[in-house]
Amino acid sequence: MTSFAEAQECYRHRDLRQALYDAGEVIMSDVIVNLHGAEHRDRRRLENRLFRRDTFAYYENSLFPEIIRGTVAPYLADGHAELVSFGHELMMNLAALTSGVDRPHGTPDESFRLYSYLTTFIEGATLAHYTGDKAAKAAEVQTKLEEFDAEFLLPAVERRTNLLARLAAGNVTEEDLPRDVLTVLLRNQDKIPMAHESLRREIAFYLLAGAHTSATAFNRVMHNIFQWVAAHPEDERRVTEDRMFVQRCTHETIRLQPSSPTGMRWALEDITLSNGRKFAKGDRVILDLTVINRDPELFGADAEEFNPDRTLAAEVAPWGLSFGQGMHACIGQDLAAGLRFLDGDVLDNHLSGLVPVAVQTMFDNGCRPDPDNPPEMDASTTRPYFGRYPVVFVR
Repeated sequence: MTSFAEAQECYRHRDLRQALYDAGEVIMSDVIVNLHGAEHRDRRRLENRLFRRDTFAYYENSLFPEIIRGTVAPYLADGHAELVSFGHELMMNLAALTSGVDRPHGTPDESFRLYSYLTTFIEGATLAHYTGDKAAKAAEVQTKLEEFDAEFLLPAVERRTNLLARLAAGNVTEEDLPRDVLTVLLRNQDKIPMAHESLRREIAFYLLAGAHTSATAFNRVMHNIFQWVAAHPEDERRVTEDRMFVQRCTHETIRLQPSSPTGMRWALEDITLSNGRKFAKGDRVILDLTVINRDPELFGADAEEFNPDRTLAAEVAPWGLSFGQGMHACIGQDLAAGLRFLDGDVLDNHLSGLVPVAVQTMFDNGCRPDPDNPPEMDASTTRPYFGRYPVVFVR
């Protein structure tokens, strides 16, 4: 599928089920993005209690700034960093907070172990694109899941279970509860019970999705801004002075380079779209987002190019269909990329998004590509990820 209108209809069609992660079932089999119908609706309604604008504003304004400063501090002291690993470390720290993975020790060694789990979970979710032995990797992912469970998840579950018991007894208040996915799921086991293995996969998914997709976007936004400023040096000040410019750079990056370049759906029944196009039951429908998001009728004659200053109609999302639409629209979209700033919005109350905040922090500290150490692509996957991206901090 390469038509924007047809892709929109496919995303919203109730008889088209997620097909993107079938090969990664060891970690993705029953997580929210892979559920369909009533199961997905009920899980989504439950987790939407957390994924609200007021919670995102609390994260962005009260919790994330300290985490970002603490993560970047040692790299500023060294004067250099490698963006791929730094981005994953930063987004992992933030995703741990939102998913419900506690960091009781806060030590570098603890961070290293959690990062090791995260990188394996990412490989498990994207197993279809792995270039090595897929069966061996799947077995490794299962082992890592069980080790993660023992080290991080079970203690987190125990702490929240105790807090919920104390809340029921009147010994703590709502404000004492963590605002995270794990707390929401544990608190509602009577409404939507989940086996522990399913709970484990859901939290691992939120950890990897929150960290990996945001880290990938972060790295790509940094690269695109580096290139934009090199071609438009007059805009260098905008990166540090104009948060909405950085947000537009983020939205433009996500449009051109979506986290997943394709969407995939299985047809559960024979389907006829509104324009007469037909799918048979069992067909796999592939949505080519790299083409769909570059429709010149929607995004202009320069739709193939990175241009954060492009003008769009109000009904056209600046990120295209990269976040999906309908029942499976990305639940963390506003948290990662913020809300689109429109005429009449108030800047002081605007949700900028985690990625724009992190990107601007890097430029505030003089981040530049390392002139002696160019970036390299990742050869272990068929997806277009950077493998290394060395940077320096120039004051």
